[in-house]
Amino acid sequence: MRPCLCSILAAVFCALTPFMTIAATPTASPLSSGIEGVILISPSHPGPIRKDQPDAAPAPNITFAVMKGDARITSLTTDPEGRFHVSLAPGHYTILRDDPAAKIGHWRFEADVKPGEVTSVRWTADSGMR
Repeated sequence: MRPCLCSILAAVFCALTPFMTIAATPTASPLSSGIEGVILISPSHPGPIRKDQPDAAPAPNITFAVMKGDARITSLTTDPEGRFHVSLAPGHYTILRDDPAAKIGHWRFEADVKPGEVTSVRWTADSGMR
């Protein structure tokens, strides 16, 4: 009886092996979409721009509101080097500095996000410094 039981178990194992392989195979997740890039400030210092000095600097640790039409969708904050990444559904977005006290300069950007793509940007904000 023992050889019969081993044969049955071997047959069941062989029959289930393809299903175990399928279950262990990870399914591909849909590609994410959004915006990534860097935000710079220019001019980054008062006075004339010199050849030996950069005219723009990273916009560090600044929070921006991400708008779709009149609706606020989310926010993003730049890192110390002005870089950011935000996941967004496909569509057209306006990105505005989220600081009511920041009345000087131009801090408004626009971007289009396509399905399954991350839009790379390099935006330069006008610091308002002259």
